[in-house]
Amino acid sequence: MSSKLSGGCFSIFLGLILAVSLLLNGILFFAFSLRNSDKGTISYAETHVGGTSGSANKIVEIDLKGLISGSGSGDFGDNLPDDIRLQLRQAADDAAVKGVILRIDSPGGEVTASDEIYHYVAQFRDKKPVTVYMESVAASGGYYSAMGGSYIIANELSLTGSIGVILETFNVGDLLGKLGVKALVIKSGKMKDLLSPFREATPEEIAYIQSLINETYDRFVGVVAKERKLDVNVLRNGIADGRVLSGKQAKEAGLIDATGYFEDAMAKEMELAKIGDAELIRYQAPFDWQHLFKTMAASSVRPFKVELGSGALPLASGRLYYLPASAVGY
Repeated sequence: MSSKLSGGCFSIFLGLILAVSLLLNGILFFAFSLRNSDKGTISYAETHVGGTSGSANKIVEIDLKGLISGSGSGDFGDNLPDDIRLQLRQAADDAAVKGVILRIDSPGGEVTASDEIYHYVAQFRDKKPVTVYMESVAASGGYYSAMGGSYIIANELSLTGSIGVILETFNVGDLLGKLGVKALVIKSGKMKDLLSPFREATPEEIAYIQSLINETYDRFVGVVAKERKLDVNVLRNGIADGRVLSGKQAKEAGLIDATGYFEDAMAKEMELAKIGDAELIRYQAPFDWQHLFKTMAASSVRPFKVELGSGALPLASGRLYYLPASAVGY
């Protein structure tokens, strides 16, 4: 009798587990399908930030904060550039939205991610005006992203500029030698283990990497020269050497349009949009099961970290970054 009762309880337990598993899988499948439908059916909720509440006109504040990266999970989409893209798309499709303020507080980041954000902002600018407001720092990739705006305002004390490219790797060959450890590398070509941490780079490899750096730098300088209407050769031989500038210095150099505060950016955006009043709003990121599980999952790749003030930037070895030298410990 006891054996039959135990068997019955166990069957019920298994049934409950199966039911819960099916429910969770159904929810995950729905969330995954929603995320991969290019988010076309999602309409993000709005939060009042400032301006004239209830106005028929809306200005959307979009924040670009922290390290710019194409990896990791975004709040709205697959990553940070996707977050910007999706918010801009909703703002473009809403007739009540008259423009966007892109609020930047970022030291920069990956070159491709920075270029994508610039591209999305510039595309939106063709439809509605974008005022960029630089807070504490909008350097390197943060400055690159700002180039998509219609008008750029920075606090006089903001740190910006830092037009340049940096790549870091590390070498542990000497340490491994002291420990009696040797690395065995079997490769198909001489460049296949480029920037290996287990040996010194050859002059040929360094020259090749430098050519990649120069190509990426040319892109950055070219975008700045085009958007700011500056002579590319003057930039190369002057402030486009990686230096960081204050907002005041950036204004004098022609890298931004004006200095001021956020309320000045709001006033300028309404001027560009040709409206007398507006409600300032932000979009709210939707709850996402996939994002939750991505956040909970342990990353299979552990990046090394460098300190910037009291924080740490998770930089991956061997990747190109638009970052000021101070961000990588120089």
